[in-house]
Amino acid sequence: MYEKKATVMIQVGLHARPATFLIQKANEYRSSIWIEKDERRVNAKSLLGVLSLGVAQGVTISVIADGPDEIEAVDTLCQLINSDFEE
Repeated sequence: MYEKKATVMIQVGLHARPATFLIQKANEYRSSIWIEKDERRVNAKSLLGVLSLGVAQGVTISVIADGPDEIEAVDTLCQLINSDFEE
């Protein structure tokens, strides 16, 4: 299991478009991936789960993964979150 923190930089937070992009990236990995905010953990591959967290700009979240590509998955997703969702 690998965990890393990231701060949401995009102005709208993890709203529909950035959340969808994050989920698409998460689905590229075989590992199980979760996002945690305020001790509430959701599946990073679930749109409803991610949107239900209500993550606003400037909020720090944890990205957690467990599986064969966990380090690459977490590092890539954290980089995406920290970069205002620009590849």
